[in-house]
This record gives sequence, C-alpha cells and structure tokens, in this order.
Amino acid sequence: MKIRKDDINILVLSAGRRVELVNCFREARDRLGIRGKIVAADASNLAPALYFADEREQVPLISDNDGYIGAIIDICNKYDVALIVPTIDTELLLLADRRRQIEESTEALVLLSSEEVIRICRDKTNTQRWLEEHGFLVPRMISDKEIEEGRADFPLFIKPLDGSSSINAFKAENKDEIDTYRELIGNGKYIIQDFMEGTEYTIDCFLDLEGRIITVVPRIRIATRSGEIAKGRIVRDREIIEDVTRLLEELKAVGHITIQCMRTGRGIEYIEINPRFGGGAPMSIKAGADSCEKLYRLIRGERLERDDSFRENVTFLRFDASIMLNEDDELEK
Repeated sequence: MKIRKDDINILVLSAGRRVELVNCFREARDRLGIRGKIVAADASNLAPALYFADEREQVPLISDNDGYIGAIIDICNKYDVALIVPTIDTELLLLADRRRQIEESTEALVLLSSEEVIRICRDKTNTQRWLEEHGFLVPRMISDKEIEEGRADFPLFIKPLDGSSSINAFKAENKDEIDTYRELIGNGKYIIQDFMEGTEYTIDCFLDLEGRIITVVPRIRIATRSGEIAKGRIVRDREIIEDVTRLLEELKAVGHITIQCMRTGRGIEYIEINPRFGGGAPMSIKAGADSCEKLYRLIRGERLERDDSFRENVTFLRFDASIMLNEDDELEK
C-alpha cells in the first residue's frame, strides 16, 4: 500500500442506505485533521448515502462485471482514491477476482481479505465446513436425504448458500414447509441446519492489513429488521471475545469483519462470517472501536496495537429518516 501523508480520499461502494458509515468516515477524517474526500458510489442515483458524501458517482450494476470494475477504476483515478471500501456481499467475489487489475490501474487499495477467505465466507457450506474443521461449534447440517427418509428433527433452518440480509432464510416446522422453502430457493442452492435457540450476537472485528487483530466487539442483537440489526447492546463478553479471537487467528482476514453467532445450550455456535462492514458496524464504531479512524491511521503508515477500550453496556436504537432532494436533485439542507 502506498503510504499517504497528504490528501486521503476514500471510495465507499454500493453506498445504498449506509448513511451512518459515510458519516463515520467523515467524522474520523475531521477528527484526525486529515484532508480528503469521501466518495460514494451506487448503481442508483437515489441511494441516500450518496448525498452525505463529498462526491457521488453512479456506476453500472455489479452484474455488469466489466462495466462495474471499469467504473471503479475511473472513479479512483478521477479522485486519486487511496482506499476502496466494499459494503455488500454480492460484490466481494468480483472484487477479489479483479483486485490486481484495480490496484495496478490505480493508486487505490481494495479493503478485502484474500480470495480464499472470501470463498470460505460467501458460500455457507464452505463456512460450515471450515468452522467444523477448525473446531468451532456450528448447528448440524442436514442433508436432503435425511429429510426424505424422515431422519431429521424439526424445526430446521434453511437459507441460500450465498444469501445476505436474511433474504429467503426460514424456520421450517415440518416437511411441508421445508419442501416449500427448498422449491422457493431452488436448484439445491441452500443449506439446511438444525434450528438454534439462544441469545444472538454480532461481533464487529477489525484487523490491520497484515491480519493482526485490533478490535473485537460483541453486541447482542435485541431486534432486527429485514436481516439487519435495529436494536443492539454492546457487551464485553470475555468468552465470545476469546473464541472469536481464535477464529480470526485461524481465518487470517483483513479489515472490518462481521461475525454472527448464538450462545445456546451447547455453547457458542456460529451462524456466518461476513468479510465486510455490516449494517450495524456504526454501533461498535461509536462505542469506541472506530474502524474508520483506524483505517485512516493505517493509510498514514501508523502501526496499530490491540485495543479493547470500547464502551460496554451501551444500547443503540436505529431508525429511519428522510431527506429531500430539491428541484435540481441536490440535497435540501
């Protein structure tokens, strides 16, 4: 990575509704006295987060692989971007595959773990097998054969192999329901597991560009909406912190990582690993584990140390807000 001592411009991809994240980058930049812009990009020019960035750009859909990557390269060169921040699952494999092209064509670094890590995390079966092989608890995976032979105990949980935001993720109480959900997802592109009951946690983790663990912050998922946390409480659960630390040491990811698990009667059982900023990441950032500030410090060439000084027992309540674009499609102040 090229060390930046002057302007540091950051590109947030698939900005969508990530207003909080854009603001967190802005606040960290201003707090550190750094010059530079936050550039937000999205396929829709009506993505709310665009209007909170310093610059906004509309890009092709991710499904247009060449067009999307070409647009990212053009934006990076236009604004002399130092860091590219992905925010949604569906762009991760494409960025991993085209990372060299992007980084060789620009002065920017793609904030992304290795392609091996991305493939482990993006396919739920790969995640399950990796966790099992490394000695972590996961709900038992159920085969179609077990269901057809009547050897599966309900309730069960089914979700797409490459799912995100709890889309098409269901609890099935009987075989009729699991048959319906299998048909809905289709083509065997699902994973079926024992249904877990317990307290659900999201853990925001940050690792430097060499994969050294800097922060691990658990929060209880009090309430969710459309798969994203709506209410959460930061807790200093030592057992979860230690178990997640061991997971991160084995996984060797970089940047902000979001891990979901549940404390059940069996212990700490893992649900999924998302190698990106999760929607609720600003909760941990505002509680003191500021991934945005730490990224700026890394870009400036600073070496970071493990930091467990986040605030605990603070509760975050998220809500919707509206903005108005004027007659010229500019944000009405």
